[in-house]
Amino acid sequence: MAYDNTCKYLAENYPGDFARWLLASDTSDIQVLKTELNLEPIRADSVTFLQIANQILHLEFQTTPKSKTSLDFRMLDYYTRLKREYWCDIEQVLIFLQPTSSEIVFNTQYVDKKTRHEYRVIRLWEEDPAPLLANPALLPLATLARTDSPADLLTQVATAVDMIEETDERQNISACVQVLAGLRFDKSLITQLFREEIMQESVIYQDILQKGLQQGLQQGLQQGQEQGKKQEALQLILRLLTRRFDAIESEIEQQIRTLSITQLEELAEALLDFSSQSDLVNYLGNIFLPQPNQED
Repeated sequence: MAYDNTCKYLAENYPGDFARWLLASDTSDIQVLKTELNLEPIRADSVTFLQIANQILHLEFQTTPKSKTSLDFRMLDYYTRLKREYWCDIEQVLIFLQPTSSEIVFNTQYVDKKTRHEYRVIRLWEEDPAPLLANPALLPLATLARTDSPADLLTQVATAVDMIEETDERQNISACVQVLAGLRFDKSLITQLFREEIMQESVIYQDILQKGLQQGLQQGLQQGQEQGKKQEALQLILRLLTRRFDAIESEIEQQIRTLSITQLEELAEALLDFSSQSDLVNYLGNIFLPQPNQED
């Protein structure tokens, strides 16, 4: 996630540079859109929307092609939401950071029986590094560009970073370079060319740490809520069974405790039809019945 968040930071803090790179647009009338696009928002931290005059540039960065919702459909979904909200021209660019042979990174459209939606795909490892090296805001992406000599390319990036005059900007770009370079280079080479303390002092480094903590906290809370829900369901089931059959054998209770929330909810409905504890035993037996060998 640190890689995607780094790219999002770059796009939102240097929108003009990304517009010039991807749209050949020199306009300064650019606004970063903060929107959930109504309905249920899609969970994708690497998404950035830039409104450029009467056009929206939708940027999405992917470290890998893996996604809970297929990327081609996600691009269509975002397009329809953006169109409904702003009703203007929309340019969508899906940028893959890390080399892969997956067919997904070569797909540039969503195709259904009666629907076809196209979008642009950039595979950074195929991109000419020259335009990226020429722009300080794009130097982090240059570390992942096409080259026959990766070490020389990283040295060029390090030299270009050192030439950035403004201290805060140099620190932040250096931090972004080091984060993205980690997708391609050994840490030892990165630390040879960049000072680690500069990275730690940068805004983007602190932002990545903060987002990592927030995401960890959210995941912990979600897991805690799920565990709490299961515990409540389990206690209710055991209370109902005890009331219905007086006592439950310890072996049966142990089996019940291993059930998922969904299985507990199904058991809560099924037990209304149980007339004896043997019905419960048979019900659980079907759940824990060994699965047939698929190779036979």
